Amino acid sequence: MLDQVFSFNNFITVADIALVAFLLYWFMLMFKGTRAERMLWGIGVIIIVYFVSQRAELLTLHWILSNFLGSIAIFLIVVFQQDIRKALIHMGKPFSTRDVAASRESLEEITRAAASMSKTRTGGIIVIERGIELSDFLDVGVEIDAKLSKELILSIFNTSSPMHDGAVVVRAGKIFKAGCILPLTEKELTKSMGTRHRAAIGLSEETDAAIIVVSEETGEITLVVEDALYVDLGPDRLLNDLKKLFTGKGYRKKSIIPWREGN
Repeated sequence: MLDQVFSFNNFITVADIALVAFLLYWFMLMFKGTRAERMLWGIGVIIIVYFVSQRAELLTLHWILSNFLGSIAIFLIVVFQQDIRKALIHMGKPFSTRDVAASRESLEEITRAAASMSKTRTGGIIVIERGIELSDFLDVGVEIDAKLSKELILSIFNTSSPMHDGAVVVRAGKIFKAGCILPLTEKELTKSMGTRHRAAIGLSEETDAAIIVVSEETGEITLVVEDALYVDLGPDRLLNDLKKLFTGKGYRKKSIIPWREGN
């Protein structure tokens, strides 16, 4: 009896069920709190109605749902392409060999520039590339490839500069591009957030970049990382968070984004 209970086949069955349960749980976590979650619940209701119509012999309804569910895979890919892309990026992240280290000097220069912009209420976006290369998102922009410095960042975001409305992208301790146009999020944000915040959040939905936003209206410094938002940061807190983020020591994702999901 014990041999049957602890047989290899039973072990494989339990492992199979546990793996499927884990994948379903992970899948639910990936879409929790998004519009995709609501749509998945809607699809779940459709599947239940499909089986009910089959049992109740509601032939017309069952035929319509059968045709719909027959192309459900294509439907899911089209509707959830952005969410699927994010999920695949997160799956592959632990296996990435790309170096995301940033020097202490470059982080300090970025922090000093952000602090100076905050005092003068000069708006700007500084994007620091991490594990995911940003080239696919930088079709617009001027390639600079210059040594990073506070003075260069301030000159780019000077209101008389033709590139001040775009984002500065930092790669490997250098200013890679300036005047970049970032993808905008479709999420509904609070009134205190403008186009720069929308662009920063939009890029964070697609990549793992660290994005610093300085508000032109309030001078407030915001750090956006992987769909999480850290608001009203002082220079010391910003530098400390950046060091933790790029050394991997003690950094924890904590979403404090004050938005509501759009309809």
